[in-house]
Amino acid sequence: MQINQIKRLNSALKDQTSIIVEELACLIAIDTSFPPGSGYRAFAAHITEILMPLGFEIECVDVPEALWKSQSSYGPRANVIAKRNSLTPTHCIYFHVDTVPAGEGWTYPPFELTQKDGNLYGRGTADMKGTIAATLGAIRALDQTKSAFEFNPVLLFCTDEEGGLYPGIRYLAECGKIVGPVLCLNGQAQPRIWAGCFGSIDLRIRFEGRASHSGDPKNGINAIEEALPVLAQLRNLKEKIEKKISTLPPPPDSNAAPLHARLALTMARGGEKGSSLPGLFEINLNRRYLQDENADEVIKEIRNVIEEAVSKTKLIDWSWDIEGHLAPVSDPRGTEYWPRWVAALSYGFNWPVDHFKAWGSSTSSDMGWVQQTGVREILLGGLSRPDRNIHAADEHTTVEDLMGLARSIMFYLAKDFTQTCEIKT
Repeated sequence: MQINQIKRLNSALKDQTSIIVEELACLIAIDTSFPPGSGYRAFAAHITEILMPLGFEIECVDVPEALWKSQSSYGPRANVIAKRNSLTPTHCIYFHVDTVPAGEGWTYPPFELTQKDGNLYGRGTADMKGTIAATLGAIRALDQTKSAFEFNPVLLFCTDEEGGLYPGIRYLAECGKIVGPVLCLNGQAQPRIWAGCFGSIDLRIRFEGRASHSGDPKNGINAIEEALPVLAQLRNLKEKIEKKISTLPPPPDSNAAPLHARLALTMARGGEKGSSLPGLFEINLNRRYLQDENADEVIKEIRNVIEEAVSKTKLIDWSWDIEGHLAPVSDPRGTEYWPRWVAALSYGFNWPVDHFKAWGSSTSSDMGWVQQTGVREILLGGLSRPDRNIHAADEHTTVEDLMGLARSIMFYLAKDFTQTCEIKT
């Protein structure tokens, strides 16, 4: 790659900075929180308006309701596939458009972009709407400099990654619409080579008692109190589960501590007022399972513990639903595309190549479903960092990271960029 071309690309991308930030503001203003995921159609319409002037052809694919419907979800599951006609090989770039709900404790408005001291605050800035804005900026810079593309980018804007029962990328992959490799931008702004991740199962469990007046409870069955022994047994199960150790290499900030399976009580809800005994009590459980564990056996283990514990209570009945499932990701590394991507990240973020390390995580990804359709090599990048409050109040990224990722994507897609070239400015 000639030095003049490098300078033109960097200059064109720098000119995109304010556009990238403005675009991010528009993206986070569309509430795509899951649950419930009711904003996907509005997001699909907005991203279509952005992409069509860039020469992309748009295909909108809805996941059939029978596959994704649960108590906590509603609204069409609109996934967008955007591609341009080109003779170059296609290369899928993946984004999930949903975010977790805003939650409590925000200092800044969660669905408005706030800029302060180089930080960009708002729900989805890092996970992962910021990556969309960065990618579009990279493509615009390549177009404006009339640079040739090594790959024809196929952009995938997908639903229900944040714990959905049937993520959009799973449906697209099973329909044969995903051709590898896939660049997944739901990762870190860190020099990481992805070694895989855990699976995740979300369960909603309902315990049925009988409501009554709290001052005259002889005909009542307090669902919360009767469920307490069940919770105690789940606590015991948690201790057993979390002794299971993964063979994945741990993150570098873990002091070499191994990754463990996880069971977490993530929601508890029941009762209305002091004068009424609750007749219904609901909880949510999240189970992070290892790559060598079987999902059916994982579910069966939890069910057996609950059934046995409930049988010793006065509860009338209990039931559950699987609200979300992400399959584990097996080692997605390969030799065809990863070296080029590492070189692009090295240049984009100014990370020395020898700083890159391979590690896994106990977090989860919907890329496991993609792997099950035969796509093995999956690249990983993104905007997450340990201090960016992902899934918490005041989520943020930085302008510096936004542009670093955009620069990485730009050079990865550029025709004359290779993993062996020495790029100096």
